[in-house]
Amino acid sequence: MNTKKKVILVTDGDEAARQAIEVASQNVGAETLTISAGCPTLWSGSELVSLIKQSKHEPVVVMFDDKGAAGTGKGEEALAYVANHKDIEVLGALAVASNTYAPGIRVESSITKDGQFIPGPVNKFGKKMPRYIKNIHGDTLDILKYLNIPIIIGIGDVGKMDGADDYRTGAKITTRAFKEILDRSGFHGPGS
Repeated sequence: MNTKKKVILVTDGDEAARQAIEVASQNVGAETLTISAGCPTLWSGSELVSLIKQSKHEPVVVMFDDKGAAGTGKGEEALAYVANHKDIEVLGALAVASNTYAPGIRVESSITKDGQFIPGPVNKFGKKMPRYIKNIHGDTLDILKYLNIPIIIGIGDVGKMDGADDYRTGAKITTRAFKEILDRSGFHGPGS
């Protein structure tokens, strides 16, 4: 029997992201580890794993944020620890775009602010990037390329995107991205 806690990772943790992630998680039947919000991430990977294990529902949505720091910040360190932990099964991750000079990562697909899945990256506003740009750029997502995460979906600035992902209107873009991860991972509730 698989007793690993199933999680979805999100590379954003500011207040707007937290509000949208809480609504989107509720929309798909997931549990938000609200305490993981913070800009930057306040908790170590070890502390987050302990909190994830205490969660009553699955999947658990966990937020990480480097607050624009160049290089590997505390958010990325915590994310790597959680993703590599023996008691955690990562279903997927949202790679959140931001204005940064970090190298970024390649994503097979992203969701636009209009709710459309496209090949390749989007910018922080949820707009499709020109074909010659191959990577999505964000301050907390470079670590994802070194981890074994089965599904990575690019997304604009969670909770924002010119109001398209506002929590007061249902966080529609983040909800759709979570549904895509759940569908593609084959997760259909506890025990799956």
